[in-house]
Amino acid sequence: MTNRYESPFSARYASEYMLQLFSADSRYQTWRKLWCALARAEMELGLPVTEDQVREMEAHIENIDYDYVRHKEKEVRHDVMAHVHAYGKAAPSAAGIIHLGATSCYVTDNADLILYRKALEHLRKELLGVLSALADFAWKYKDLPTLGYTHYQPAQLVTVGKRAVLWMQDFVTDLEELDFVLEQIRFLGCRGTTGTEASFMELFEGDTEKIDEMNRRIATSFGFHQCFSVCGQTYPRKTDSRILNVLSSIGQSCYRMANDIRLLQHDRQIEEPFEENQIGSSAMAYKRNPMRCERICSLSRYLMTDALNAPLTAASQWMERTLDDSANRRISMPEGFLCADSVLRLTRNVAEGLQVNEKIIDKTVKEYLPFIATENLMMEAVKRGGNRQQIHEIIRRCSMKAANEMKAGKACSLLTLLAEEKNFSMTEKDMEELLKPDRYTGRCSEQVTAFIHQIRPLLAGNPTDAVEIEL
Repeated sequence: MTNRYESPFSARYASEYMLQLFSADSRYQTWRKLWCALARAEMELGLPVTEDQVREMEAHIENIDYDYVRHKEKEVRHDVMAHVHAYGKAAPSAAGIIHLGATSCYVTDNADLILYRKALEHLRKELLGVLSALADFAWKYKDLPTLGYTHYQPAQLVTVGKRAVLWMQDFVTDLEELDFVLEQIRFLGCRGTTGTEASFMELFEGDTEKIDEMNRRIATSFGFHQCFSVCGQTYPRKTDSRILNVLSSIGQSCYRMANDIRLLQHDRQIEEPFEENQIGSSAMAYKRNPMRCERICSLSRYLMTDALNAPLTAASQWMERTLDDSANRRISMPEGFLCADSVLRLTRNVAEGLQVNEKIIDKTVKEYLPFIATENLMMEAVKRGGNRQQIHEIIRRCSMKAANEMKAGKACSLLTLLAEEKNFSMTEKDMEELLKPDRYTGRCSEQVTAFIHQIRPLLAGNPTDAVEIEL
């Protein structure tokens, strides 16, 4: 324990990969890589930058003197310039050409785009991991009848696998959105203080082809194939809005699945993983709380709320640049990624360890199946010579009576009540022949099979290494 606040994302929830990606070293080393790429492009295109200067810069990307940076920032009140001075101190021969022609957003914004793209690629793998685990689960239970619910009231039967496919469809939608965002991310490049590239018009003496080539070379060195067509000093903040929106979408899907499991765990039909020595309650030792799914819902609410930051920031930008985005983005963007990472890791862990209590599911199905089968029973009674309207009234009256008895704690007696009706013309044995659960699940098994085959190309080659979760 320390006497300073520590984010729960770093202490409990987020993965080591994501924590390292958004660490100070990762960010500021990326700044230095951007300064190196700029210097090399300027040198290759004829500006007064030497190979020795670039090589010295490249040799000192990692050794950042953070104490000096903190001291310098207190003095100059500018974080980027503090790092420029620190880099110049580490690479003295290049001190005079570092950041040549650039503005602060060259390193801050391009570095953000680099980190965000890497983070999205990581989340894509986690999302595929969730889908892979759910695909195995859905396939295993594609034929297992279970009670369906509408309005959280008993409805027609579905299968356990079909319900999992509903969750999967949401995650596939998230994957499609994430892939679109990844495809649309562009590089800012080095565009100057208002996006006009005026400083480079001066440096390259009006040679616009060299300016375009410089930006192409820098972008390509970081794996980007396109820059924004136009911009102010920053890249368009609509990009952040798109990114946080897809993270929110992931949170929505995870919340929906986890909330379903919480409801089903209340009825002991399906349960999240529970370790041998896990404690459910400090007071009630018998309890088995759905704490992982509750955590998924809790973090997902934060993630969905965090996504509001980006559209508010994008809407409030003034002309070519305003700095009221900076402090908000330093928090909302990395924490959005850390949160999405945490939620997906938890969701994958739950999906890989879901426990299905088949006997309880079967008991619940049998309890409600007589009500669910009443339409089929009515059709059969009519085929045996009954009057449709008269049979409907008999079923309605007997159903109400049986339901009231069940509310009083008695077993379902619907079949007995119907058999006692002289105008119904069916015995309990006759009716039980029509009460096979798999007659009432429709095309569930077929739908699961078709969906799994449809998404199989997405899952091909996806890593299935186990996910460790801090409880």
